[in-house]
Amino acid sequence: MPTAEVRSVSGELLGERELPAELFEAPVNVPVMHQVVVAGMAAARAGTHSTKTRAEVSGGGKKPWRQKGTGRARHGSIRSPIWVGGGISHGPKPRSYEMRVNRKMKRAALRAALTDALLSGKLAVVHGLAFDGPRTKDAVGILQSLGLEGLVLVVLAGPDEAIEKSFGNLPHVKVDYPGNLSTYDLLYADHVLFTSEALDILTGERGPVFEEPQTEPSDTEEEEPGESEPDEPDAEEGEP
Repeated sequence: MPTAEVRSVSGELLGERELPAELFEAPVNVPVMHQVVVAGMAAARAGTHSTKTRAEVSGGGKKPWRQKGTGRARHGSIRSPIWVGGGISHGPKPRSYEMRVNRKMKRAALRAALTDALLSGKLAVVHGLAFDGPRTKDAVGILQSLGLEGLVLVVLAGPDEAIEKSFGNLPHVKVDYPGNLSTYDLLYADHVLFTSEALDILTGERGPVFEEPQTEPSDTEEEEPGESEPDEPDAEEGEP
């Protein structure tokens, strides 16, 4: 069964987590992933481009000159496609670029992308990701402690304003949720960072509970004023 390392926000290894084979040990079908990605990019096109034909441009209702006797070529309208300012032949018109991809192919492509992310070593899992408030410096520190560089896809269990705003100022980071994952985002990212809670939702299984590593107190603790041990009294004179 495939496994993934689970680390704390400081980058310390907490343990390993088993991943379901149906999601992270699926066949990496490149043609299916390619078809799903192309369909997704095509669906994102607005398709609002438009040009005017010779029937739609203004003017040109009169023959520019008589048919014969001028020595010039014969023309019937100044809005012909061969004239400057004329209509456009076979130009683009508003259309939909949507490509039909069935649900089975989408699921197969997503499983293949998750498997590829695990096999290529770009899948990371973090435990206990939380911020007291929006702060970009904290988000940068977490990425550095986990060793994540380049384009990073952060997958959260659900909307979190503090985390999303912390990563929002980083142009190379995208925040997403398990129910909204796409094959394109998984393949495009250099690293995919799952939180433990997001992985629970994606796999439908609750992962192991990890305890945060506690820092050991230093041996040399500063003594508070007024708590120092009293000095021993001096021996009285005359005592042997």
